[in-house]
Amino acid sequence: MNSLIGQFDISDDRIKKIVAETLNGADDGELFLEYSESEALMFDNGRLKTANFNTDQGFGLRAVAGEASGYAHSSDLSEASLLRAADAVSTVKGGYSGTLAAAPARTNRHLYGDENPIPSPSFEVKAKLLQEIDAWLRAEDPRVRQVTASLAASWQHVEIVRADGQVVRDIRPLVRINVSVVVGDGDRQESGSYGMGGRKAFGEFLIEDAWKHAAKEALRQALVNLEAIPAPAGTFDIVLSSGWPGVMLHEAVGHGLEGDFNRKKTSAFAGLLGQQVAAKGVTVVDDGTMPERRGSLTVDDEGTPSARNVLIEDGKLVGYMQDRQNARLMGMKATGNGRREGYAHQPMPRMTNTYMTSGDMEPDEIIASVKNGIYAVSFGGGQVDITSGKFVFGCTEAYMIEDGKVTQPIKGAMLIGNGPDAMHRVSMIGNDMKLDNGIGMCGKAGQGVPVGVGQPHLRMNQMTVGGTRV
Repeated sequence: MNSLIGQFDISDDRIKKIVAETLNGADDGELFLEYSESEALMFDNGRLKTANFNTDQGFGLRAVAGEASGYAHSSDLSEASLLRAADAVSTVKGGYSGTLAAAPARTNRHLYGDENPIPSPSFEVKAKLLQEIDAWLRAEDPRVRQVTASLAASWQHVEIVRADGQVVRDIRPLVRINVSVVVGDGDRQESGSYGMGGRKAFGEFLIEDAWKHAAKEALRQALVNLEAIPAPAGTFDIVLSSGWPGVMLHEAVGHGLEGDFNRKKTSAFAGLLGQQVAAKGVTVVDDGTMPERRGSLTVDDEGTPSARNVLIEDGKLVGYMQDRQNARLMGMKATGNGRREGYAHQPMPRMTNTYMTSGDMEPDEIIASVKNGIYAVSFGGGQVDITSGKFVFGCTEAYMIEDGKVTQPIKGAMLIGNGPDAMHRVSMIGNDMKLDNGIGMCGKAGQGVPVGVGQPHLRMNQMTVGGTRV
C-alpha cells in the first residue's frame, strides 16, 4: 500500500508543518495514521454463523503537556479535519511551555513480514475448512454435541509523524484459529477449546496436521472435563503447567508493572524498585522482539522500537513497562510499550509478550514433590484488582495431585490470591518455559491489544482454592 500520508488532500510537507506547529511548546506528541483490514468467520453448530470483513482508516493527533494530553481523531483524511484536530489538541498547551522530547531511535529490524493474510486462502476455502473441522469432530466422537470453529485475520498499516518531520512506518499481519467443543453424556455437558495464531499468514495453521491437532486438543479437554469431579475448596500446593497458565502472571503481576499505575502509585508494586517482590529465582520479562509472536511489535504505537525488558530479576523488581509520557514523568527510559487499539485511542503502557524465564527443575520432579495439591493446566477468565493485587482465576483444565501423582480431573477450581504474595509462594521453577500458542488478547481502559504470555512449570505453596467440594 502507498504512504498513508499521501492519502491526505494536501502535501506531505504541509502535514508535517501542521504537526510541528501543533506540538510547538508541548513535551511530546505525534500524528498517528492507520489503515486496517480485518476478516472473521465463525462456523457454529453446523452452519456458517458469521462472516465479517471490515476496513478502517483514520488519524489521531496528540499533544502532551506535563501529565495532561490533548487528543483528537478522525476518519476523514483532509486538511480541514487535521486543522480542526490541531486546534482542539492545542488547548492542552494553554499557558504551558515545554521542551519537546527527542524522537525515538530508528530501527531497520523487521519482526514479521508485510503480507496481507486475508486474501489467501480464499473466503470459500476458509469456510469449507471450518465445515470440515466441524464434520471431523462429530465423526471422531459420538459425544460431541456442538462445535464452534473460527478464523480471524487482520492487516494493519501504521505511520507515525513526529514534530521533527520523522516518519515511522510499520505493517502488522495477525491471524488466529480457534476450535471449541461441547461434549455430553446424558444430562451432563462440558466444553474444551484450543487456539493458535501469530503475526504471519495462515499457512502453517491451516494444514491438516495443524487443524486436526487443534481439534483433538479441544476434544481432549472437553472429555477430560466430562469425567471431572467437583473441585475441593481449601488451601493447597499448586502446580501450574507451562505456556498458557502464564496468563495469571500477565494479569496478577504484569499489569501492576505498567508505568502509569506506578507513576500514579495505584499499583501494588509502586515504589518497590530494587526490592524483593518475588521468590528467589523468579525472573519476569516482557519481550516485544520475538519474531512473528502475537504480542510482538517492530515499533510500538509511538514509534519506539520494542525491546526485551527485564521487569523482575531473581525476585527483585528492576523495571517497569513504559510509554514515552510516563517514562518522562518518572525520569526513566521509554521501553517500547506505548500501545493503542487504533487511531481513535491514545497510547498507554501495555504488555507485549510477558513471561517467566525457566528454572532448573524437571516438570515431573515438581509434580512428584506435591503430596496433596492441584495441577492447573489451563485457565479461562479471571479478575484482578491492580491496586491491591488480588486476583481470582478459573481453571478450565485441572487435576488433583495425590502422593506426587496426577490423578482425578476436577472442575470448578478457582485460584484466589494476591499477585505480590503469590510470587513469594513460588518454590520450584521448571526448565520448560513455553509461550502460549498465539491467542492472547489484553483489555485495559476499554482498549484491546494482542499479547503473548508464557512460563515454565511452577510450584506455588499453599494457595487458596475455591471449589464446591469441601
